[in-house]
Amino acid sequence: MNRPRAPWHPFPLVELCVLAGLVLLVLGLLSFDSDRGKAMLLSGMLLGSLGGLDTALREHFAGFRSHTTILAALPAVALAGACYFAKAPWPAVVAGAVLAFAGTAWLLARAYRRRTG
Repeated sequence: MNRPRAPWHPFPLVELCVLAGLVLLVLGLLSFDSDRGKAMLLSGMLLGSLGGLDTALREHFAGFRSHTTILAALPAVALAGACYFAKAPWPAVVAGAVLAFAGTAWLLARAYRRRTG
């Protein structure tokens, strides 16, 4: 089975996204003590992560390769962040993240098995 192509193939959107993320990471590290540097660092991490997330989603849902763990971590981290900023107690933050990870992993594994047979 061949790796699934992106809908925008042959334009290298994912590669350009990762390249821009790397450039922003370097620039952000060079000027980390300023607000602008911190914003560039955060933007670089976001762009690099989006490039990887796109590939993981396409490969997982095409049945090419399972990326259950990586994909299930996304909602778990998002929920943990939301609970943290909502000032929830630590046990609730951890329990919410674990439950979100487990539930999402179960759904993603089912979707992958259904796709691959």
